[in-house]
Amino acid sequence: MSKCAAIQMVSSPNVSSNLIAAEQLIAEAAKAGAKLVALPENFALMGNHERDKLAVKETDGSGPIQAFLARVAKQYAVWVVAGTMPIASENADKVRASCLIYDDQGQRVARYDKIHLFDVDVPGTNEAYRESDSIEAGETDQALIIDTPFGKLGVGICYDLRFPEFFRAMSHEGVDMLIIPAAFTAETGAAHWELLLRARAVENLCYIIAPNQGGFHDNGRRTFGHSMIIDPWGVVLDCYKTGSGFVCADINPERLAKIRSTFPVLTHRRLHCE
Repeated sequence: MSKCAAIQMVSSPNVSSNLIAAEQLIAEAAKAGAKLVALPENFALMGNHERDKLAVKETDGSGPIQAFLARVAKQYAVWVVAGTMPIASENADKVRASCLIYDDQGQRVARYDKIHLFDVDVPGTNEAYRESDSIEAGETDQALIIDTPFGKLGVGICYDLRFPEFFRAMSHEGVDMLIIPAAFTAETGAAHWELLLRARAVENLCYIIAPNQGGFHDNGRRTFGHSMIIDPWGVVLDCYKTGSGFVCADINPERLAKIRSTFPVLTHRRLHCE
């Protein structure tokens, strides 16, 4: 078994203070025995405006945020799944919302760019989001699935969670765990966050590690929190409701194998996604 952690933050418009907060939580999770830590979406910046991220974007492979991630992964001997950060795109007016993964030696091993962008007027509120104004969507054929010491890992980001076919395609590739960094709004989170996460766990019979933003932000936004880790039977193993903190739980390959063998729903599928 390996212990994994989902880190919850209340990120601000100040990158430096966010990285300090992230490192403190990574250090605490590592001290608690975590071998993999996952940061939330927008861990390095929750700007006052959507386009604030353009000012702190980094070229792929170079920059202070990426240097920070490589350092803390090596220093604390943990795999780091780094939520999202702004990586420069070919369009100078937009960035990619990129999730970078580092191994416990500080080497970057993977990158996933968010595919589904949150362009939504939140029902029952005055909140409106237009991620496509500043973010360039990732390619639809570049879902991320990698082999790790903890099992085969897949990544989705926040709004991706609402598209079950995205994760079902990963299930076809034998994914054992899904990591879903997010910054779910308070309203949509209260309605759907746990519901959707548990559904993705149950329908794909896999572990879910879901780090979320969780509190009141300087830009007036309120995020839902409730970062959690869920087992393949849909059991919530740990949940951190609000504020900054983290949850830890064991990823147990024997339990995963037992559930899949005694309830072989994945082998019963007759309709397959492309």
